[in-house]
Formats: sequence, structure tokens, C-alpha cells
Amino acid sequence: MSATDTEAPGVRPPPGPAGPGAGPSDGSKPASDEGREAGAAGEQEGGEEADRPDQPQDAWSALRDLKGHSPRNMRVGGSGRFGGSLVGGDQHGVSGGQVTGDVFMGGKTEIHYRIGGLASAQASGIVPRSTLDRLDGFFTADDEHFAQLLERLRDERVLVLTGPDFSGRRTAALMLLHRLGVASVRALARDTAPADLARLGSSGAGEETDGGGPEQRAGGHLLCDLVTRRDRPLRETHLLAARDRLTEENAHLVITVGPTAALDGVTAVEWRPPPAAQLLAAHLRALTDDDTTGRMLALPATTAFLDRSHQPREVAAFAEVLARHARGEAEAEEVAGFSGTVLKAQIQEWFEEDETAIPLRDKAFLVALAAFDGGPYSLTAELSDLLYASLLKTENPSAPPAVPVFGTHVGKRLQLARAERYEEDEHTEWGPVSQSKAAFHDERAALILLSELWTGHPSARPALVNWLRQLADDGRPLVRTRAASTVAILARTDLPSAMALIIEPWALSELYREKLVAANALAFAHTLGTPNVPRILDQWCHARDLGLCWVAVRTYALIGPERPAQTLAALRGAARGFYANVAEGKDPDPLMASELGESIALLLLSEADEEVLSELRRTIDDDPAVRDLALGGFLSGCRHTEDAERYGMPMLLARYARAAAEGSPVAADIAALWRASLGDRHYTRTALERMRDWVLTAQRSEAAEWALAALLPALVTEASEAQRLAHLLRTMPSEDGTDPPPVAARLLTVLPRLR
Repeated sequence: MSATDTEAPGVRPPPGPAGPGAGPSDGSKPASDEGREAGAAGEQEGGEEADRPDQPQDAWSALRDLKGHSPRNMRVGGSGRFGGSLVGGDQHGVSGGQVTGDVFMGGKTEIHYRIGGLASAQASGIVPRSTLDRLDGFFTADDEHFAQLLERLRDERVLVLTGPDFSGRRTAALMLLHRLGVASVRALARDTAPADLARLGSSGAGEETDGGGPEQRAGGHLLCDLVTRRDRPLRETHLLAARDRLTEENAHLVITVGPTAALDGVTAVEWRPPPAAQLLAAHLRALTDDDTTGRMLALPATTAFLDRSHQPREVAAFAEVLARHARGEAEAEEVAGFSGTVLKAQIQEWFEEDETAIPLRDKAFLVALAAFDGGPYSLTAELSDLLYASLLKTENPSAPPAVPVFGTHVGKRLQLARAERYEEDEHTEWGPVSQSKAAFHDERAALILLSELWTGHPSARPALVNWLRQLADDGRPLVRTRAASTVAILARTDLPSAMALIIEPWALSELYREKLVAANALAFAHTLGTPNVPRILDQWCHARDLGLCWVAVRTYALIGPERPAQTLAALRGAARGFYANVAEGKDPDPLMASELGESIALLLLSEADEEVLSELRRTIDDDPAVRDLALGGFLSGCRHTEDAERYGMPMLLARYARAAAEGSPVAADIAALWRASLGDRHYTRTALERMRDWVLTAQRSEAAEWALAALLPALVTEASEAQRLAHLLRTMPSEDGTDPPPVAARLLTVLPRLR
């Protein structure tokens, strides 16, 4: 009996073979498969996407890209399960304005700390001796490094100290002068002209000390955060002139500069702050006693704080909180939440600084780094300039944006961002590729920065929205994935605005690549614990606009394993709506049909497979729409192999083998769906094609052959089923189109002989 003997001519009304996930009855490649391949080709050659028909990327490949390109704080698990607000094992989402971990993102109460420490001197004046004595009480440093700096200052009279912002360089400069034994320290205004250093007046020699009498001791000058420009750098000649004057005055000068200071012929010495644990212990001992210091250092909250990258000023402020906690003046929650609070304060400081402190281009880089945290540095820098151009247009719409070709050195830029650069493989369509990547030291920074930008600086929204739309149209999967994850954070912060300004326009777009980004954004938003995402999807599943329905179905494919029963119910509703549209005379959309089947396939291949298989088997005969959804989705799932290899182990076959060995009901469910697919006249041809693929895999894999040998007997309950499979095994061509492969004859022997 031939395969076509089991099929009657004609199609099932109303959808026919274009039903959800169905294959053609002539054995040719389904139109939806051709669409998926066109979409995949567009993924690999993103620069040519505009010249190709717009086709959606298939759900399996889209999930692969999400796994490969998700930011580290929104990792998709190995099974493809999106896990509520649990990310990488650490809960950082928020439910109802609660504190989760040590990041506060909701509610009405916020705690603000003064973490500025000793601000840079803005005018000339004597630093009080009490201030120097207090700093000396908790100052700590690497003894050898500090001794070298002290000796150099003593010999050369002038020292230029550099380091990242808030690295403790000002405190170090004060302590160098104090421990040098100067009578007093005069702080100079930071806008002192470098040429004026040669006219320094007396500072300390003969001045009154706290004891009231004059002493002829060395004097000290401190110039913090000297303002320099490219046209007014600090030159070696300025230091030579200052050294002559300091020698005459028996004085010493320490100048501190940031990483981006303009220096000409000047070699600055880098200040290396001590480890945070050492600095915290020194501050605690100055504030409490040794026993209390030991108890506070042993707290889990202290360990968590020290595990993150915090500046000396933040360590000093944390020591004050711990001291108050030891006295019963601060609750444990305040201690645990301090790390997140100071991180938010740092981010607010970045965006509140004027252009002289942090230029707009660097602020654009901070935003891009938040979106591409852990991504290739070159890509982040490239796209940060795209955002910079949008911000310039917002500031001055009449002027064309001018983006400098060359800018800040990568090391200095990452210092400002409190980030690091490292080498790591990046997932691409062509396999792993080594990339130079950049990431914040604190993995929470990206989430908080984007939230603060969206809610705290609404004037930046137009530029940010325009930038995100450009990213959504980019030909690189990594860029589109990060556009989606960025929008998810904005939606978690302000769902109505993110929906109206970004997600809904993408969902209603005529371009499937933008619809895909909308679906990914909703899936990421659900991962972050954003409320109401399932409600949005349920509404869109029944929307008259097929684009919204497509986005909802694709999103369900991504988040469905978390709530399989509700997802299957929604997909059944969408399938029935698809049938109703066809019944009303509307042309069936083959891409929508394919998408429904692909969503079922992803559910079948997830950790929720047992519940999904049971539900599909239970509802298979409910109505034609639900039957097509189940069988089309099942056969779509049969195409997928482990590691996406052409002749890799079929994932559902491997699942059957495990279930059969364990005695799980999953084995019976898989067999039942196979029998239904092979026996349905609209799906027989496609089912036989899938079975042929499995047999060809068995020719290459002994494990697949044993699994298939166990499955085939379970597919035979009557003579017609045995005849159909026997005919396939006797007549199917091998890979080269010749006689059946040897494995077919071996598998033929396991089929029951029924009359």
C-alpha cells in the first residue's frame, strides 16, 4: 500500500493544509519552511536584509539567539525556560515595590546617603589640622607604594598623582603632605592656571600652628583635580618653575588629576587604593573597637558588599552605616540595601554632572554600555556614537550632529564607567568568535542605569526611542536582542510609556524583524517580573490585527514553559481565531500557521514537555483547529535535533528513549501523537517525511537506531499502521537517493505483523 492510499483528495475545510503547522500533501517543502530559510539567510547576511523579502526568523533560531546574546542579568536557562524574576540564580526583580537582593527599584521610600566624602577644594584655604588628624586615624595604604610616593615628594618637591575618580587620590595627597611633616596644608582652587604654579606664596613656613607659636617647618600645597584643557595642558615647564619656587619657600606641592587630564611632558604617578576589605576594617576600627569591627566584618551583608566593586568613598560611608548598626541605630535592611543605594547614587551623579565633568559623548557611552553590558567593546562604542548623534539632535535640532571620529582612550572611558575589558568568545551564526568585551564591574549597574535614565531624565526619551528603533532594524542578532532587553528594562520601570512609545509600534510594524524584537522585549520584560505581560498577550492573541496576534504567539513560545497550561489555552484560542478568519473568507496566512506550530514545538522541547504532551494528547480530538495545532506542532518539533546538527539525535526521539527507560507516560504520549499524525490524511505525507529523517539519523547513530527500534512497535496498533511504516522502510531512498539504507531493513524486523 502506498502512502497516498491513506489520503483522500481534497483539503479539510476551512483551512486545509495551511492549518497551524501543517505540511503540504505533495511531499514538497512547506512554504513556511521556505520562509524560515529566507529569514535565516537574512539573519546571516544582515547587511542585505533590506533587499530580501521580510520573513520572520523561526522560533527555534530566535530562542537560540536569545540564549546566545542575552545580557548576563537576563540569562535564558539551558532549557529555554524564562524564570520569572530569577536571573542566573539571583533574584533582582521587584514585586510590589519590594527590595529584592540589595537593589531597590520600587515603592515610595528611598534612602539617600552622602557618599561624596571630602569634596575637592574649590577655593584657596588652610585645611584644618583636625581634618588631617581624623583622616590619619583611618588612612591605610600599601606601605611600600606609599613610602615610594613619600620619598619622591620629599626629593622632587612636587608630585602629580593620578587615578580614577573617587579612588581616594585626594585623601592620599593630604596624607602624603601630613606625614611629610608640613606645618599646614593650603588647598588651592582647582581652576588655578598651570602658569600660576610658579607664583605660589608661603604655605606653612612661619605660620601659626595650633600651639600658637611660629615654627619654621615645611609648608604644603594641595591642588585637587586641576582643570586642564587640550589648549591649556599641564606642562613640564610649569612643574620646573613651581619646583624652584617651592625650594625657595621650603614647601611641597601635590597635584591630583583625573585619567583624562591634558598633560604635556608630565609623568603622573598612579594612586593605587588599598583593598576594600582593608579600608573598611581601618574605618571601623576608627569608629568602633576591635571586637565590634570583627563582628561587623563577619556579617553576610558585609561580605556581599565587599564582593562588589566599590569606591573608597562608598566603603567609608558603609563603615558609618555598620557603626550605627552596631549601636542599634540602623536596621539590618539598611545595611543589606546600602550597596544598591550607593550604586544608584553613582548613576544619578553621572547624569547630573555638567558637560565639563562628563561630556555628553561619555554619557551616551554609559547608556550604550548598559544596553550592551558584556558585549563586544567595539560594537558598544560604535552604537554609543549613534546614540550620541541622536542626543545632539535633541539638544539642537537645527544643527547637524557632529560625532568626533577619534575620542577618549578605551581605558580611560572604562575607568569612568567603572567597567572592565576582557577577552571572551561570542556566539555567532558561524560559531564562537573571540571578542574583546566590556562590562560593568557591578552586574546590577545596567539595570539601574537604564531605569534611572528612563524615569529621571525624560528629556532624553526621544533620542533613546529613536536609537532603539535603529537597533531593532540592525542586521545583527546581538544588536536586536539587546534592543529588546533594553526595552524590557524600560517596561519594567514604566510599562505604559514603553508600550506606547516602543513595543506597540514594533508589534504593529510591517517588518517581521521589528515584530520579533517586540516579542523578545515582552519575553524579557516577563523575565524581569513585569506585571500584566500575560494579560497583554492574551488580548493580542484575540486581536483582529494579525501582527499583534503573531507577536503574542511568538512571545508565548518563549515564556510558555513557565505556564504551559495557560499558554496552550491561549494558543488554542489563537488557532480557533485563525480558522474563524478563514471561514469568513479571509486568505489564510501561512506564516501565522507556521508560527502556531513552532510555538507548540518549543513547548514540546522545553522542561514542561511532560505536561505539554499530556495536554496535546488530551485535546487532540476537540475540534479541527486544535487537532491541526497539536499535530502540526508535534511534527514541527520532530524536525529539531540536538546541537542543531542535520543528522544529530532528534530531540523528541531522545526524549522518548529516556521516558521508555523510566516508564514515564511521556513515552505513550509521544507514540500516540505519532500514530495520530501518521493516520491523519492531511498530515500523513509530512509525518512520513519526518520518520524518514529519523531513519536516516539511525543509519548514522547507534543510539538513534536503538531508540527508533523501541518506538516503532508502539506505533502499530492495527494492520494499516504496520503496512504504512513497512512500505516506508522498504521504499525510502538513502541519502544519495539510491536504495534504502541498511538500517531500514533492520528496523523492518521490529514491526509487529498484524492482519
